[in-house]
Order: sequence, then structure tokens, then C-alpha cells
Amino acid sequence: MSISKEQVQKVAMLGRLKLSEEEAEQYTTQLNDILQFVEKLNELDTETVEPTSHVLPMQNVLREDEVRPSLERDKALANAPEQQDGMFRVPAVFE
Repeated sequence: MSISKEQVQKVAMLGRLKLSEEEAEQYTTQLNDILQFVEKLNELDTETVEPTSHVLPMQNVLREDEVRPSLERDKALANAPEQQDGMFRVPAVFE
């Protein structure tokens, strides 16, 4: 499997990237090197290898969700530059 310079240029166009001829050549070579490496990895026998989601044994270290008292609204809004109807007032993001 290999990738052509035309394919690199098409992907660049789809990504709205402007590549020079030298860059297109360089990326074509680099992507082909990567694809050759992946093909080499496909030669390995992985039938006895268990699927993993992470290379290290991991476990969930998050605490359980539990209802706890939180900061009172008046205290939370005490230093707000602007507030309205008991909420922080922030500049509009959309017009």
C-alpha cells in the first residue's frame, strides 16, 4: 500500500492547506514510510495477545458521586463583576 503525491495534494486541499511542491513530495515520502512500517507490524502474529485499552494496568481512581453541601449562591456571586437573576453575567459569545 502506498500513497501518491496527488492523494497528498487532495487531502491538503480538503484540509484547506496550501502545500508547495517540495512539501507535497516530503509528506508523500513520510506517509509512505509510515504505511510501510504499519504493513511490517501487520506481519506480527497477535493471535495470543489480549486486546488492551492501555499499556499499563489502570483502574478508576475517581471517587463515588455523593451529594455534599456546596458554596452558597450569595457567596459564590459575591466577587462576580456582573450578575443577573442569581447567575454570573458574561459577555455574549454569539451575536
